[in-house]
Amino acid sequence: MRARLSWQAARRLGLGIVCCAATLPAQAPVALRREMPSVTQSLVTPLVSPRVSPLASTLAPPQAWRADSLKAPWWAPLASLAIPGSGQYALGQQRSVAYLVAEGFLIVQYFSALRDGNRERDTYRSIAAEVARQPFAGPKPLGTWDYYETMQHFLESGVYDRVPGGAVDPEMDPTTYNGARWQLARETYWRDPDNAPPVASPEYQRALAFYLQYAVTDEYRWSWRDAQLQQDVYRQTINSANRSYQRAVNYLGVVAVNHLASLVDAYVSVRVRRFGGVAGVAVGDVKTRYVPMGDPANGQGAWQAGVSLRRTR
Repeated sequence: MRARLSWQAARRLGLGIVCCAATLPAQAPVALRREMPSVTQSLVTPLVSPRVSPLASTLAPPQAWRADSLKAPWWAPLASLAIPGSGQYALGQQRSVAYLVAEGFLIVQYFSALRDGNRERDTYRSIAAEVARQPFAGPKPLGTWDYYETMQHFLESGVYDRVPGGAVDPEMDPTTYNGARWQLARETYWRDPDNAPPVASPEYQRALAFYLQYAVTDEYRWSWRDAQLQQDVYRQTINSANRSYQRAVNYLGVVAVNHLASLVDAYVSVRVRRFGGVAGVAVGDVKTRYVPMGDPANGQGAWQAGVSLRRTR
């Protein structure tokens, strides 16, 4: 009896548990609705937090990289090409002053050398007009650079036409400039320079055409006879003018090198700040120097420029 009652009690107890379990779903959603927000919040919060998510930390650029990019404008190399040092100034680099100072110094030296050359050119032109060309009447137009260069090598120009009227009769004295041109024409186009072919022959006409092209006409005629001292001064002046012009060209070349060096420097700086390097190559140094040649007193020399490169990883 006790055993049967115990079984029945147990059966009733089990039914009670089942009934309790059956009644739990009606109340369970209330308990779940209360707990779900805390569980959901604990699961979702780490995904949206930039401090915890490795994906967010990978996509966001470092603050230092952003700052370097803002300090490296893309137009800085172009500005340096136009005005050396301006690109470095935009990049906040102190060496911009060095580029600007070098540019100003070179430009001043260029115009100074050009001014010296123009003054000396006017001087040797005046000597030629007042001394070598003075004995000959008529207008005295300015000649070309080759004309004044030739005057320092020949004592006289010689006549253009020995017998006025009719066909041109070239100068025969080979010590004069015109005579030397006619001798060169005969040696070039005649079989025998000392025996003239017929005037109507192609050989004579080709030689005469050469003479007419290079001989000095009467309005450009000159003579340094009895004025060798003035001719020496003329030679010194024209050589000094040539050196001044060559110096101006040298300074102009260094100005171009300064523009190029500033361009390369700014480009490397922009590349390093924006991308961390320049395609495996970095500029080590840019140097310019003046190498004396010949007589230093005459300003003979040349400017040299070099750029050192080094490999990067």
